[in-house]
Amino acid sequence: MNQKEVIFFRRLLNQRMRDLLSEAGKTVEGMDEEENFPDPTDRASLESNRDFTLRIRERERKLIFKIQEALERLDEGEYGVCESCGEKIGIARLKARPVTTLCIDCKSIQEVQERKDRHLV
Repeated sequence: MNQKEVIFFRRLLNQRMRDLLSEAGKTVEGMDEEENFPDPTDRASLESNRDFTLRIRERERKLIFKIQEALERLDEGEYGVCESCGEKIGIARLKARPVTTLCIDCKSIQEVQERKDRHLV
């Protein structure tokens, strides 16, 4: 990976991290408000919405961790190299999924294996 690509992906990953952290802050602020609903249905709806939001934020928390790992791989010169086969991961794939650690071929094999494993259970 050349220096221009490294700079591009570092900026992309850092921007995505800032966006996620900003959204997380908004969620916490929005949940600090104490609301009183005399109607149990309204309360249930609010709780359902909060639960949904928290599940999304949990997924985003995991994505933040993956972004941090990707930035570490950039620092170590290992970014863009498949952790399974050692081949370069295509730039188009990295642009689509900048935190990926597998090339498209290895990811496809992994997904097939996961489907097989699910059918065995």
